[in-house]
Order: sequence, then C-alpha cells, then structure tokens
Amino acid sequence: MSMLDGRVAIVTGAAGNLGRATVEAMRTAGARTVLVDASHEHLQQAYPRAAQDADRLLSGGIDLTDEQSARAVVAAARERFGRIDVLVNTVGGFRGGKTVDEEELATWDRMMAINVRTTLLACRAVLPEFHAQGSGAIVNIAAGAALSTPAGLAAYSASKSAVIRLTEALAAEGKSRGVRANAVLPGTIDTPQNRAAMPDADTSKWVRPDAIADVIVFLASDAARAITGVALPVFGRA
Repeated sequence: MSMLDGRVAIVTGAAGNLGRATVEAMRTAGARTVLVDASHEHLQQAYPRAAQDADRLLSGGIDLTDEQSARAVVAAARERFGRIDVLVNTVGGFRGGKTVDEEELATWDRMMAINVRTTLLACRAVLPEFHAQGSGAIVNIAAGAALSTPAGLAAYSASKSAVIRLTEALAAEGKSRGVRANAVLPGTIDTPQNRAAMPDADTSKWVRPDAIADVIVFLASDAARAITGVALPVFGRA
C-alpha cells in the first residue's frame, strides 16, 4: 500500500519545477491530484495527458492572490473527488539583489503577494473542508533564506519568514481539529533557471526537486501524523 492511497491532494504551482516533481511524487504515492497553476498553457504542456486521467484535475489560469479564485479551486476539487486531504503550496517566486534602501516597494509587494498571499488564501480556502472532515495536511514551501537572510534578499526572505509564521499558526490552531501544517525550507534548488543564473556554481551541492518532493509526500502522509508546526530545512549538501 502506498503512502497516499485514496488521498486527494491539491498542488499549487503545479507547472513549476518543484510543482511537477511534487505531482509526480504524489502520483507514485497513490494520491489523486488537483493541479493548479496561473498558466493554462504551461499546465497543459506539463501534463499533456491529464485530461484523460480520471485521477487528475487540471485547474489552470488561476490567480491565487484572489480569494474567490482560491475557493473556486477547492469547490472544483470537492465536486470532482468528493473530498480533499492534502494541500501543497509550491507556488511562489524570487526577486532580489538590492539592499533594503534601494529595493523598489513593488518588489516587496510582489514577494508578499506571490509567496505569502497565495499561501494564505489557498489555506483559508481548504480549511473548511479539513475542519468538516476532522483531518487534513498542509505543506507550505518557505526557504532556507527565511532562517538567515543574506544581503540583498530582504523582501524575499521576509516573505518566506512570513510563510513559516503562518504555518506555525495553522499548526497551533489545527491541533484540536485534526489538521496538520508544516513547512519545507529548500536550499538552492537544482533547476534549469538556477543553473543559467549561476553557471559557475557547484550544482552537486544543490537539492533536486524530486528530493524535496519526497519530503513533501512524507509530511503529507500518515507517517508524519505526529508532526505539525515544523519548519524543515532541506538543503541538500550545501
């Protein structure tokens, strides 16, 4: 029996590098999946045969900074599968390179919107389902930079720190209602984009998306039933 047999998992940012790895790990673990992304096109490119798969639901063109859009995803998932057991928030973004006094306020707003607001609204949308059934697991994605902020990454690091605090609050509030919430803190992820941006880096020390996805599946499963409120570093060899 696989770790997530019979479970229904919503994965946001499903067309991204970590999102795709998470969806694949969820599928291998036996879960039915709801694949959410801001881009219809990218989602269809990432999962060209999903429309013929009864265990997958594509939900593209979704703006998770909009509360009604987040709630619509949950409603569609419930209509298709009858329940929701897991929410994984891989949607997010990175921007940095300037000092606090030089960074544009638009960057701060963008980091808070794409990293914090999307996570908040997805969690708020799914919580009534979890509360009604008395169970549910949330896995949020923060970052190693949330623990120790290097120069030039204040906006990004602050937003990912907020994800940790949000996760802790969800865990504290969910204990009496059967809802667990944990955060994964990746180090530098081995993606084509990061390799292009840092061509001279030692990529052997980076963490692969599939390795992070395995941790996400563990936290979503009953194997982690005693774990909630954790911010778990997943740094690879860094």
